[in-house]
Amino acid sequence: MNTHVKPGDPTFRDLASEEFDTRVHLAHAREQALVRKYEDFLIVDVDSHHYETDAFDEIAKYITDPVMRHEALFQGMARGGITSTDGSYQELAGRITRYPNRRKEKVPAEPHRDITLMHRWMDPMGVDIAVMFPTPMLNLAVCPRVELEVALAFAYNRWLCDTVLDKDPRIKSMLYLPFNDPAACLKVVEEFGEHPGCVGFMVTATHYKGVYDNAYAPVYAAMQERNLPLGFHAMFSWGDQSLRLTNRFIGVHALGFAWHNMLQLTNWVTNGMPERFPGLKTVWIESGLAWVPFLMQRLDNEYMMRPSDCPELKKKPSDYMRDMFFTSQPMEMVDNKAALEVTFQMINAETQLLYSSDYPHWDMDLPSTIYDLPFLSETAKRNILGGNAQRLFNLKPVYADWKLQSRGE
Repeated sequence: MNTHVKPGDPTFRDLASEEFDTRVHLAHAREQALVRKYEDFLIVDVDSHHYETDAFDEIAKYITDPVMRHEALFQGMARGGITSTDGSYQELAGRITRYPNRRKEKVPAEPHRDITLMHRWMDPMGVDIAVMFPTPMLNLAVCPRVELEVALAFAYNRWLCDTVLDKDPRIKSMLYLPFNDPAACLKVVEEFGEHPGCVGFMVTATHYKGVYDNAYAPVYAAMQERNLPLGFHAMFSWGDQSLRLTNRFIGVHALGFAWHNMLQLTNWVTNGMPERFPGLKTVWIESGLAWVPFLMQRLDNEYMMRPSDCPELKKKPSDYMRDMFFTSQPMEMVDNKAALEVTFQMINAETQLLYSSDYPHWDMDLPSTIYDLPFLSETAKRNILGGNAQRLFNLKPVYADWKLQSRGE
C-alpha cells in the first residue's frame, strides 16, 4: 500500500486489491535485460523458489500412506498446518505485493500454473534455465516427525517430476533429501537420480545430523556415481537454541542463513569428506558470500596449528573450499567493491560462483547484480551467470523464446 497517501486521495492505490501480473511487476527487470543484451548469453538461476503450498492438494495425493495423506489434505501445509513454519516476517506485512497476490494471478489452463508463473518471472529477468526449490518444505528438516518428512519428500519429488520437470526443459531442480532418514535419502537418489529434470539433490542446512556420519556414505557414493552434486540450502529456524536469543527478524535472518551452512561446511571439510568422496561436488546455497573468507581463514589457522585433528586432509581447508561451488544471493558488500573483489578472488568466483536470484523472495537479486560488477571480465560474467552452472549440472542450453527471436533463430 502507498504509505504517502490515504484512501480517498485520487492518487491512492491499494496494491493488494489490484489485478496482479508478474510480467508487469518485473517490467524494470525486463528493461535491464534488453539494455544489457542478455540475449547474447546463457543465464542459469541456481536458486529460485516456488510456493508448493499453492499446489499442496495435488502434492498430498502423492503421499502413499493413506492416513497421512488424509491428514495432509485436511490440514494443508500453511503455517499451523501439517508442518509448522515460521518466517511470516519475510512478507514485510504485505508490502512485498508478489507474496499475497501471486495466488490471485490469472493464468491459462495450460501449461500447469507453476510452469506459467515460473516463465513469467524468468523471461523478464533474462533467465533461460532455473533450478527451483520448494519454500515452506525447507522447514521439514527440523520437523520432529521424521516419517512425515520422508512421506512429503517422496510426494513432492514425484509431483514435481510428473507435473513440472517432465513438461518443461527450462526448469530443473535439486530434489529434496529427507536428511533425518539416511536410508530414505538413498531411496530418493536411486528413484530420481536418472530423471532428466533432476540436476542434483538438496539438503536443508538447518538440521541436527552430522554430515560426516557413515550412515550417509551410501547416499554420497550413489550421488558421486551419478555425477550429481549435493546442495546445502540455507534456512533459518527461530527455534534454534542460540538463534532464539534474537528478537528481530533481521538478526535471525542475517545469522541463521550463514550459520548453518558454516556449520555443515566445517564438518564436511574437517572430517575429510572431500577426500572420501572426491567426485562429489558440493554447492552452498542462499547464504551469501561474506562468511566464506572468514571461514577459510579461521579453518586454515586452526588446521595449521592442529593438523593431527584432521588426518584425512591433504591440503588446507581453504583449498578444499575453493573447489566447492557457491551461489551468489544475497550479494553482500555491494557498497564495498574492494571487499567484494577480494572475496571473488578467494573463492575462484570465475569458475565456482553460480548466479542465483532467490526469486520471489524479498531479498532477491537480478542478473545485473553480477553483470554490473566493474572488476569482472566479460568471460567471468558469462561464467557466473550461466557457464559455471552449465558445466556443473551438465546442462544442455535452452534459451527463452524472446532471446531466440532477438537473435533471429
